[in-house]
Amino acid sequence: MSDIKKLAGQTLWYGVPTIISRFLGYLMNMALPFLFTQPAKTADITQVYAMIPFLNVLFTYGMETAYFKFSQDKEKKHLYNTLSVSLFITSLVFTGVLFLCRKSLASAAGLTEHPEYLSWMCGILFFDTLSTLPFARLRQENRPRRYAFVRVAGIVINLCIVFFFLGFLPGYASRHPDSFLNLVYKMDIGIGYYLIGNLLGSITTLSLLLPEIKSLQWEFDKVLWKEVMVYSYPLIIVGLGGMTNDMLSRLIYQHVVDLPVQQAKHELGIFANVYRLSVLITIMIQAFRMAAEPFFFNQSKLEGAQRSYARVMKFFVIACCFMFLLIGLYLDVLKWIITLKSSAWGEGIYIVPILAMANIFLGIYYNQSVWYKLTGKNMYGAYITLAGAMVTIGLNILLIPKWHYLGAALATFACYLLMMTSSYWLGQKFYPVPYARKKLLSYLAFVSLIVVTHRILVHYYSPLWFSILTGTLFLLAFTAFVGRVEKKDLQKIPVIGKWVGALSR
Repeated sequence: MSDIKKLAGQTLWYGVPTIISRFLGYLMNMALPFLFTQPAKTADITQVYAMIPFLNVLFTYGMETAYFKFSQDKEKKHLYNTLSVSLFITSLVFTGVLFLCRKSLASAAGLTEHPEYLSWMCGILFFDTLSTLPFARLRQENRPRRYAFVRVAGIVINLCIVFFFLGFLPGYASRHPDSFLNLVYKMDIGIGYYLIGNLLGSITTLSLLLPEIKSLQWEFDKVLWKEVMVYSYPLIIVGLGGMTNDMLSRLIYQHVVDLPVQQAKHELGIFANVYRLSVLITIMIQAFRMAAEPFFFNQSKLEGAQRSYARVMKFFVIACCFMFLLIGLYLDVLKWIITLKSSAWGEGIYIVPILAMANIFLGIYYNQSVWYKLTGKNMYGAYITLAGAMVTIGLNILLIPKWHYLGAALATFACYLLMMTSSYWLGQKFYPVPYARKKLLSYLAFVSLIVVTHRILVHYYSPLWFSILTGTLFLLAFTAFVGRVEKKDLQKIPVIGKWVGALSR
């Protein structure tokens, strides 16, 4: 169990800033229904944040994963310098091209009223890209405390800017029209302060990483760079396909749904907010990935690595199951919160469990992806992701006009299910890992049955107190079930083991 303890410790440190940053972002998103009573007003910012992940993949072109891979065999400082120089030059070029084409892009995305959003987006992409390798270096050198500090600091700045300009200043400015603060507050910017806050947070993050950046030497090994690019270019395809699967529904929603423009923006704003409610699952996935990627590469040369990966998968799925129950069983609480100011924000919330389970499939796929990264068969990852992208594109175009939110959710579910099963089948062929397949499928089926049963109960008897009570009882029942089934392994984990031992007496 030492491998589980090690990964758990790393996941905690890398997970803490991820959880905090995601939670702070969650607070900002949860604030949208209180700051804007009309969901349509958030549609444009949703479009921008649907584009950023696609562009991030192009800006970083797999350099982060390549750094982890090649740092096992190459001289780390030389590798770091070469990749950093490459990223710096390409970031300047890509940002310049994007900035010059921002008006055409704004027209294509339906953002002609706010082309400045794309200018701020260029800055966010530039500074975030330059932070990529310094963050990767902190992870590779196992310096999670510094990683956590820098990551959280940037998010806190972002949060403060957003709540200052959108939560405090509008009311203050109306009550004090002669205040000097009116010189810095522009009412017309509105939700654009989300992007301004993000930009200033990205600048803060890069500034805090200056010690890692100052150690950079301007050297470029062309032979090494070509070797890295041969490894990383399939990851670009994987990344773009992954972003298609994750973001396409929000990017094209208002363009494929057969509705007037304002109604389409209204539905997009609601769908984006509903999608974010499954954020607890994505928090788990991102926290895991931060720790797991360097862990997998470091463990790959040790005896029994596959057994370690199987144990990691088991506990990862169990953790995701608990997150799924927290979302699905307390869905009525989430709905009550977001509809305090406007009932419109509660539309479509019924698709949240579907999206949450889809994201569990995605997390399992990321866990399984170790097989093609370790064996150098990254093109298989590209093929899997492209197959998922084809399903995503086809189903979104087919189902959104018919079923709106539900169609988009089902497209995401089908895509990630396909990717998970395909990766498992290919992985067992090229790099067999003894996953506890039957047990993991049983856990996923069990929590799905629990949530469906709970939704049926609250359909016939809907008071909020009843929903919370029955949800809590179901959660405790699953906790007791897992405690009994996994008793031996859980008792070997610090802190958790003591609780399991006490409860089983």
